[in-house]
Amino acid sequence: MSQRTWVASAIRTIEADFNRSADTHLIPMALPGFAGIDVYFKDESSHPTGSLKHRLARSLFLYALANGWLREGSPVIEASSGSTAVSEAYFARLLGLPFIAVMPASTSPDKIAAIEFQGGRCHVIEDPAAINAESARLAREVGGHFMDQFTYAERATDWRANNNIAESIFKQMAQETHPVPDWIVCSPGTGGTSATLGRYVRYRCHPTRILCADPEHSVFFDYYRGALEGHCNRGLAHHCGSRIEGIGRPRVEPSFIAECVDAMVKVPDVDSLAAMRYVSRCLGRRVGGSTGTNFIGVLAAAQQMRAKGRQGSIVTILCDGGERYAHSYYCEDWYQKQGFDIASADTRFDAQVNARTPVDVTTAGCLASTCASTDP
Repeated sequence: MSQRTWVASAIRTIEADFNRSADTHLIPMALPGFAGIDVYFKDESSHPTGSLKHRLARSLFLYALANGWLREGSPVIEASSGSTAVSEAYFARLLGLPFIAVMPASTSPDKIAAIEFQGGRCHVIEDPAAINAESARLAREVGGHFMDQFTYAERATDWRANNNIAESIFKQMAQETHPVPDWIVCSPGTGGTSATLGRYVRYRCHPTRILCADPEHSVFFDYYRGALEGHCNRGLAHHCGSRIEGIGRPRVEPSFIAECVDAMVKVPDVDSLAAMRYVSRCLGRRVGGSTGTNFIGVLAAAQQMRAKGRQGSIVTILCDGGERYAHSYYCEDWYQKQGFDIASADTRFDAQVNARTPVDVTTAGCLASTCASTDP
């Protein structure tokens, strides 16, 4: 089979898989203490591979195929802490390609098992900051293609339409009381989702603003704050990886476009996980830690809206389910090892979600004037 014939067949295979998949749900959830503000979760856990990264993996494969970067039988390599690798392993298996995920040793065993279930192989290293370099080296060694989600996420996704996550949200909101959200809240991992959302709302001339919630051990917030002050430092680095899997990075990734974001918050991990537990109780099922980080961002946005006397809607992302975190976020021993005081965090969060106390986050951008803890 010629290369062009194989590429055409591979693209048809991915498009057929897309046609077999329904859109993900938009789930409303009451927000006590914030009357007139409607909150919705875009439930990306209902994708075939269980996370928001299914969209990204499909786009990355189509982008690589259209560019002629994938060849029949050649391995695909990705740097991933889990969910992207699960989704890419799924698409690699569809195309009959070997898949290798390069990941930090801290990745949950549940995610490793999910990658292996999809037919992928895991290549574990100790230094989270080295996974890109190791992926590139491994691709050269085995004669494969390094997919490089952190570079190509923002350019592989069609941000104008084609049922991307932004278009899907606005279509699903059309019959709601406040159909155009005041805010869409996401969290940066590659930066591809915030870029897609930010570009789409500008392209469609919506007044919706994009809020990124960054976890504790990540450099995106500091980079963004610096960009607002006129000094972009893409060389920022953090000494360790994020405890909130799938989001946050120890370096500023190429796909993070600060200009596509209207505001950011920096969220302590213990608060992200308290919010995660709250959302899980409200929805009656487990969600991942990044959904908790996003929900803290929702509270920050709702707090600003209430302070301005505004009613409206906020949409955020339910990134993945909690089943992959049975050995971490849903394990009491893990919390003890991290030194987290669960009871105090839950009590504090209960007061925040019921608007008895303000949400305690560091802010940057157009949230900074009304949220509780801001920098000078």
